[in-house]
Amino acid sequence: MFTFHKAGRKHMKRKLTISLIFLLLFSLFSAKSWIVVQGEPKNFNYSIKLTITYVNPKGNPRIWNLTEEDQTISLFMDNAWQSVDLKDSTYPLENLKNDTDGNNIAVLDFPKEQLFPEENVSYTAEYRVVSKPRTIANISEDESGTLEAIPPGLKENFTHAEGPWLVNDPTLVKLAHEIAGNETKVLKIIKGFVGWIKKNITYTDTHEVPFYPNETLSAGEGDCDDQAILLITLSRIMGIPSHLQIGTIYMPENALVNETYWENHVRVVRRKIGWHGWAMVYVPPWGWLPVDLTFVRGDFADPLNTIRHGAVVDQNAIQYMNFSKVDYVAVSRLQKTFILENGFFVDLEDAMTEVAQNGVTGRFDPAIAVTLVVIIAVFFASSFVIARHWRKRLQETEVPPFPSS
Repeated sequence: MFTFHKAGRKHMKRKLTISLIFLLLFSLFSAKSWIVVQGEPKNFNYSIKLTITYVNPKGNPRIWNLTEEDQTISLFMDNAWQSVDLKDSTYPLENLKNDTDGNNIAVLDFPKEQLFPEENVSYTAEYRVVSKPRTIANISEDESGTLEAIPPGLKENFTHAEGPWLVNDPTLVKLAHEIAGNETKVLKIIKGFVGWIKKNITYTDTHEVPFYPNETLSAGEGDCDDQAILLITLSRIMGIPSHLQIGTIYMPENALVNETYWENHVRVVRRKIGWHGWAMVYVPPWGWLPVDLTFVRGDFADPLNTIRHGAVVDQNAIQYMNFSKVDYVAVSRLQKTFILENGFFVDLEDAMTEVAQNGVTGRFDPAIAVTLVVIIAVFFASSFVIARHWRKRLQETEVPPFPSS
């Protein structure tokens, strides 16, 4: 009995098996180029290319006398979180040294020292980056050290009124002490500063040069480095070592960003790269910790998330330079004044790409993952419908039993 029923089931099973094999083969074939299998799975590898062009336009009566600063490039940082090598540069390196803030820099050997009207000079620096896994200390307010636990040497180097840190401004001094109160635990003080800034300072990126901390306070707004500078100033007032750190972030969703600044005298093209700033504060017993006031995974409900989940904790962020003594704000404003008053132009093009290692790129694309899940779900839903259809059809065509004798 049931000869046709069994044959039909066998045929249906074979069809479903073939479909499943096809689906798996399709998935494996397609995913081969989607799923990341890095030769060193714990490291991310990037290429960063920075190009700068100085332009003295036609008809300009001024001559651009190129200085050593115009020829200087940063060499990024080498530390436990990353290693960065200068892979290539347009011109040879004339000198390697450290700047006032201790950053590694190089001076390029330019082919000319002056730009006459209708002349320009351009250079490119390309870096090879290995971004390593990063962890942040398991911080807690109760385990925080006090102000007295901060090493005197760090206080000497990172709490003075230098650079943009207006630690003697009466309004800022009053604000710092009002927020800190009688608290002596460093992490609790920092948490109080972060909470106050997030409540009272609005994020904006509409101004083209950084603010001093009193300007950010007065305006009630500021971008990433403005808010960081305010936090650093409040921290220094309380004797907490702190400084500003700048870095790049890999942003594959921003394939091309084209912007102009300083009355169109600075033209910027960015490819999959963003620039960001955050504060570095010294909190015993854990040491230096990043505090990111504007770019945090999750939310700011807990002010300590600015430490635990800031941009630099992710491997797609690369540390570039520290600013602890140089007046970061003044330098930016002097550059703007120089460019506008002399009628010069500057073109900047920055690009960041993820680099294949051992011939295989990157990481699993979440969008691809969602697509695969949908395909699999549709497949099994279709299989269920087909199976029900076959059952019904086979029941209708089932061979009846022989009549009993």
